[in-house]
Amino acid sequence: MAVVGGSVIGLACAWSIARTHLAREVVVYEPDDSGPDGVPASAAAWVAGGMLAPFSEAWPGEEAVFALGVDSLRRWPEFLRALEPYVPPGPPVRTATHTHMLAVDEADARDLDMAINWAARQPDPTRDAVGPGSGSHPGATTAITGADLRRVTRRELREAEPSLARVARAVYRMDSEGAVDNRVLLAALTRACRAEGVTWERNAVTSLDDVDADRVVLAAGAGSAELAGLPVRPVKGEVLRLRARPGCEDPPRGVVRAFVRGRPVYLVPREGGLVVGATQYEHGDDRQVTVAGVRDLLADAETIFPGVGEYELTEAIAGLRPMSPDNLPFLGVDATDPRLIHATGHGRNGIALTPVTVAAVWAELHSVPVPAAARAAAPDRFSRG
Repeated sequence: MAVVGGSVIGLACAWSIARTHLAREVVVYEPDDSGPDGVPASAAAWVAGGMLAPFSEAWPGEEAVFALGVDSLRRWPEFLRALEPYVPPGPPVRTATHTHMLAVDEADARDLDMAINWAARQPDPTRDAVGPGSGSHPGATTAITGADLRRVTRRELREAEPSLARVARAVYRMDSEGAVDNRVLLAALTRACRAEGVTWERNAVTSLDDVDADRVVLAAGAGSAELAGLPVRPVKGEVLRLRARPGCEDPPRGVVRAFVRGRPVYLVPREGGLVVGATQYEHGDDRQVTVAGVRDLLADAETIFPGVGEYELTEAIAGLRPMSPDNLPFLGVDATDPRLIHATGHGRNGIALTPVTVAAVWAELHSVPVPAAARAAAPDRFSRG
């Protein structure tokens, strides 16, 4: 069994395959071992904020994207329990267990209200979830609840996050969301794979025909376009990592997402600091951090959290998100090559969609139906007559 791509999706799939003994040998094809523990520091997951946020990213018309995100969110607790023995000493994987979503002006507040009201009317997609990390069982019934999203007052926001500025026109809280530390997650998955006997092939794959395996899981991100002809394009996102200095205002306790004059910004707590992101540029294979991107991120973050100006800027980094035309990944067996299983094209939600992707790959390898929410992500959806 081969997995092409060794970032978060590839590692999670390789671990699942190895620990459930689906193959005698599991090999991850990933040439980049530049990060700690040999993880690829050039991949999007190394740059990510690590938010688990289907409700705060909900948008009318994206029913399939929303359903897939909610399904994956429900699977995260079980996924983290299984991964816990492999988390290295130091910061935990889970860095936040709730999200506040806020709008600064009236136009943004109207858009936020519209999106959240739409999300509240959607059915929960996990009622027929099966497989590893499902968090549910066939026939279970779950509904969108107040733990998933509820409107809160500005007073409640001040009590929950006293360091934030009093600029919000509308505020919602999501107690089922939160964030994981992307780099701790990558380290834990690497350790888990090694514990299950997964090995690495450090040569770059230029053709899937060169991969000697009975089954191949394609998790190559933006590289999947060249390898499999999928409509995946790279979209640049810039992220800042900040460290609290002595005497600084404490960072927010949970994830804070906001619209500031129409621009989205997020602040994600990390051990001793914050991650701030994220810009989005259609610039092709461009990983350079721009002055304008850093300026806008810091200005918007300071509008929400004035104390951020006293923090140390420790890293400014850009990554390439593998985006599809409809913001859904490609999950499932290739329509023309039955040995190939796609697990790619996750865009900005690669980390958030990891558990449901693992479940979809597991289902394909067991020849059972994939999770209902994953059916819309079939790899051939753009080529059907």
